[in-house]
Amino acid sequence: MPTATYDNTAVPVDDEGFFTDPARWTEPMAGQIARDLGIGELTDRHWTVIRFMRAQYAAKGTGPTVRVLGKTSGVSVKELYQLFPKGPAKSAAKIAGIPKPRGCI
Repeated sequence: MPTATYDNTAVPVDDEGFFTDPARWTEPMAGQIARDLGIGELTDRHWTVIRFMRAQYAAKGTGPTVRVLGKTSGVSVKELYQLFPKGPAKSAAKIAGIPKPRGCI
């Protein structure tokens, strides 16, 4: 199984770089993952989405889709695309250290 190193810690990831064990994720890792994705410094709005993604994964076993994110996270779909331009659900899931949400291409 592939691994990635964030915050000096090797973590198991799938072939697309998504965490396979979300319990291994820490908040300091998020900044490095975001930079690797070209997002830059994480703002409070990014963190709103990241924490929402983790809570949804913990509750349902998968991350939310963009539509669900836009309706229930408190961040509009338009803003989601501004925060995570390369695909909000997929990028936010990767930064949040959860597996790729079902329904993400």
